[in-house]
Amino acid sequence: MRTVDGGKALRGLVFVLVIALLLGLAVARYAGAFRGGVPVTLHVDRVGTQLNEKADVKIRGLIVGRVEQISTTGSGADVELMIDEDKADLIPANVTARLLPKTLFGEKFVSLVPPSDPGAVKLASYDTIQQDRSVAGIEVERVLDDLLPLLQAVRPQDLATTLGALSQGLQGRGDQLGRTLEQLNTLTGGLRPAIPDLQEDISQLADFSENLSNAAPDLLDALDALTTTSRTITDEAANLRALYASVGGASDDLRAFLDANKENLIRLAASGRPTLETLRRYSPELPCFFSQVTGLIPYLDQVFGKGTNEPGVHITLEIGPTMGKYIPNQDEPEYRDDRGPRCYPMIDPGPQYPPDGPFRDGAVPPAPPVGQPVGPPAQFGVEDYGTFDGTYSWDLVRGFAWRPGTQVGAGGTVKPISYDMGITNSPGEQQQIAELVGARQGVAPGEVPEWGSVLVGPLYRGAEVTFT
Repeated sequence: MRTVDGGKALRGLVFVLVIALLLGLAVARYAGAFRGGVPVTLHVDRVGTQLNEKADVKIRGLIVGRVEQISTTGSGADVELMIDEDKADLIPANVTARLLPKTLFGEKFVSLVPPSDPGAVKLASYDTIQQDRSVAGIEVERVLDDLLPLLQAVRPQDLATTLGALSQGLQGRGDQLGRTLEQLNTLTGGLRPAIPDLQEDISQLADFSENLSNAAPDLLDALDALTTTSRTITDEAANLRALYASVGGASDDLRAFLDANKENLIRLAASGRPTLETLRRYSPELPCFFSQVTGLIPYLDQVFGKGTNEPGVHITLEIGPTMGKYIPNQDEPEYRDDRGPRCYPMIDPGPQYPPDGPFRDGAVPPAPPVGQPVGPPAQFGVEDYGTFDGTYSWDLVRGFAWRPGTQVGAGGTVKPISYDMGITNSPGEQQQIAELVGARQGVAPGEVPEWGSVLVGPLYRGAEVTFT
């Protein structure tokens, strides 16, 4: 019987335990049980099924931590991360994160995305990291999320066959493929500036399609009505042919008329040009003219008794003094006035002449009444449309030698003009008294007795007489 040394057995047991302890420490070391770290929380909308605990946390491809725990919340999921202490000082506090797969079929890891403007504050314990919500980050996650179900649905043998055929097709054509990609890049680069216009065209096409859809019932009704019109045209084809024939005959007659009268039409157009130019010149005063004509309507209604029980003309007629007899070679009608368009205001009772003088109609006008405005038209509310050139026609007035600065009373009105009645009881005085008395009595001057000057002459001599 062999005797076992108890000391050796104990040493052997201790050796085995030490070896097991070292192996356990190595495994724990590899698992990160002895690593310290900075705990932070990543809040994401969803993690999927490919992110597991102990998954890597990377920044720019460098492993800086691991996933400790994953828990769900009401609005998403919280991923507890443990960042290595020696690397936490390299990560800014405003960093964001993406969940990316290591390969197309591999598990996901947490990819930290440094911001374009990292702050001075570094990542600290119990900080919260937000998910990267930039356009690029969202598009990458959407593509990967959509690609994974597709790859899972594809059978491996079919995928291997497709990839093999693709590899054989591209073998030896690398240069050609490169040139094709360069040309494609040039094409897409040229199309890039037109993308906003293309988007706008697509948007407008959508609006047009919607409008066309809304108008489709009316369009169908119009097409239905068009069939009725087409049927009517077909039924009336004979009448239409007769109409075309008559129109052709009328066209021949019109052509013959134009051939015979073309010179007359040209002369008519040429002779009508001065008239049209005159109408164009005086066109600014047409609104004023029609406005004043419209303003006469209430007065005409009053004159003709509108709205009263006495219809008819109601006027008060006063016979004023004569403007003098017609004198040959002096009062022949003519039109020599060229003052341009005017808009004289209507005054009741109005003055006898415009402020810039009587119209040059060939007659020798009598003296203006007392209070007659004299001067630039614009000073008396007259719209001259910028055509007044300082020209007056007061030199036409009989016995009224007006010049600028003379014979003008206060306020721009003409002073009363004195008349010399001549020698007492002379024929000239008798004629003037006969005109005054006749106008007063309503009889012709020839019916006033010659001795009237003896009775009323002393009353008129030296007195002021007003004509109305």
